Amino acid sequence: MSDDAYTPPAIWTWDKESGGRFASINRPVAGATHDKPLPVGRHPLQLYSMGTPNGVKVTILLEELLAAGHADAEYDAWLIRIGEGDQFGSGFVEINPNSKIPALVDHRGDEPLAIFESGAILMHLAESFGAFLPTGPAARARVLSWLFWQMGSAPFLGGGFGHFYAYAPVKIEYAINRYAMEAKRQLDVLNRQLEHNAYVAGDEYSIADMAIWPWYGQVVLGDLYGAAEFLQVQEYTHVLRWARELAARPAVKRGRMVNRTVGDPAEQLPERHDASDFDLRTADKLA
Repeated sequence: MSDDAYTPPAIWTWDKESGGRFASINRPVAGATHDKPLPVGRHPLQLYSMGTPNGVKVTILLEELLAAGHADAEYDAWLIRIGEGDQFGSGFVEINPNSKIPALVDHRGDEPLAIFESGAILMHLAESFGAFLPTGPAARARVLSWLFWQMGSAPFLGGGFGHFYAYAPVKIEYAINRYAMEAKRQLDVLNRQLEHNAYVAGDEYSIADMAIWPWYGQVVLGDLYGAAEFLQVQEYTHVLRWARELAARPAVKRGRMVNRTVGDPAEQLPERHDASDFDLRTADKLA
């Protein structure tokens, strides 16, 4: 169907046969579709997620906290297979009515505390551990500004460009061009910021970097949507420098593996319940 052949109806109705990679789980209503309680492991922090960019943000922070010596940041990471509709189970909907990953339950207090939305989880963990979020007003404002920049901008990169470029059942020139333009504008914003700063919010590594890297870092490194050449990412030299530096961090490597179910099996850790779980995910042992 060409771009100009469609006329919106007077009243929209849900077309279950609309197609696309995620057609089987997309729906215009909320709420649980089936009863399924969530498992609970032995650590105070219980993460329910999948290794998408939004999920990777949180596992990177948790691994960075552990690497920085915060032993009480140990966590269980349970796999929520969004392609199979796990996010619509009753237990998950109870802790996240929006049915999107990631969701975290913090059992460190008198009552379990459920947090959803990746940005909220990053802030909660950074504040509770006193790490990766400055306390000085100016530095804190910069980090939070870039954190919320990511939260507001990434839907245009993922749900916009990524969807129409990589996942939509029909390639629509107008949609791809529109969102490619916006994706490149966002990369230019980052490139200009990183030209004069080691990290996104300044000279210190922060939750802003951890939020932005899984989306924009992986795009320029060719690990997301297969669109690096299409977007001519070589233009964004400062973003590439930053993306490569973060990709080399051991905690980022580990965080990227957690709840991952695609790619090289040696880089997948579908569930994580102990730091020693990473030792099992080496190429020689898998072979």
